[in-house]
Amino acid sequence: MPIATLDEIRGKVGSSVGVSDWIEVSQERITAFAEATEDRQFIHVDPASAAQTPFGGTVAHGFLSLSLLSRMAADVMQVPDTTRMALNYGLDRVRFIAPVRAGKRVRGHFTLDAADEKSPGQLLLKHTVTVEIEGEERPALTAQWLGLVFI
Repeated sequence: MPIATLDEIRGKVGSSVGVSDWIEVSQERITAFAEATEDRQFIHVDPASAAQTPFGGTVAHGFLSLSLLSRMAADVMQVPDTTRMALNYGLDRVRFIAPVRAGKRVRGHFTLDAADEKSPGQLLLKHTVTVEIEGEERPALTAQWLGLVFI
């Protein structure tokens, strides 16, 4: 994660902080996620049956697409230079908009909405994230993501 001062981070409120690198959502990744979560619905793991659906093939779990936010954030989300620890604090307004077909690539667009002191030594960062699917108009998802940073 990029390191910045508190003033630099607060100065980014209301603006884009960046776009992550592309991440391939391979069938192998989808299958591994299905095994880890025990969500083996055929639209995720059975290419022949999934080909008969409106998706035309297997698609990633919505939660798989959402879980990639951590990897995407590592590319662009700034943390204070005084950070002792940072935690995922939760999500607001998550919407799964378009399916991510196996083999597609996704990336995250991050905007910093707020950087507020939750309590002494704790900074609550709120980002709006849009996950773009390469070559498609509609995003995979949008969410407001909360991170709690101990400074």
